[in-house]
Amino acid sequence: MPAFPFDAVLFDCDGVLVDSEPITSRVLADMLGELGWPLSVEETMQIFVGKAVKDEAALIEARTGFAITADWLTQFRARRNAALDLELRAIPGAATAVRALHTMLDARIAVASGADRIKVELQLAKAGMLDCFAGRIYSGHETPRSKPFPDVYLAAAAGLGVDPARCAVIEDTVTGATAGVAAGATVFGYCPQELGHSNATALHGAGAVQVFRDMAALPELLAQWQRAAG
Repeated sequence: MPAFPFDAVLFDCDGVLVDSEPITSRVLADMLGELGWPLSVEETMQIFVGKAVKDEAALIEARTGFAITADWLTQFRARRNAALDLELRAIPGAATAVRALHTMLDARIAVASGADRIKVELQLAKAGMLDCFAGRIYSGHETPRSKPFPDVYLAAAAGLGVDPARCAVIEDTVTGATAGVAAGATVFGYCPQELGHSNATALHGAGAVQVFRDMAALPELLAQWQRAAG
């Protein structure tokens, strides 16, 4: 059997391992509405998905006249976390894929998320995957720059002791795919059927070498990539 083509697999979290983005976007839409910027959940997702809310403070102030404060961000995270704790579900097939890759790569898998660590750990615990990533969770809040810069992926590769060029990155947004490519990794774009062709096209445009729709098929997809590339 051919050797596995990557030394490590680095996962984004939101939209890749857990179906959190509609929940977070609903809370954010509610709070932006309270500031005088009415947005639907869909509009909020279009503007903010893949980005850290703290990094969009200038945009929010431009649209509301309200300067985002540390207290407002704390309130947002508290309301968001409460909603996630009640409603969060794993992406179908994610736990199966994660556990298979955890075994295949002797635990050389990591989460590299733009979200804050508390959120990431809460979500992985709710989704039943936290044990697979113990000690291998990296947050963009803890690096000099967030995605689309490569810092969090470079930190994850360094933490695992692997060359970023030998890493597969699993992403669902253009922002994240851009970060993975900038890190020198091979990016695979996750795009479930309901997100449509335009999102898949955008992921390809950001540098994803392949876009796939079934998370449970990820281990075999990576093995097929080796055979195709070899």
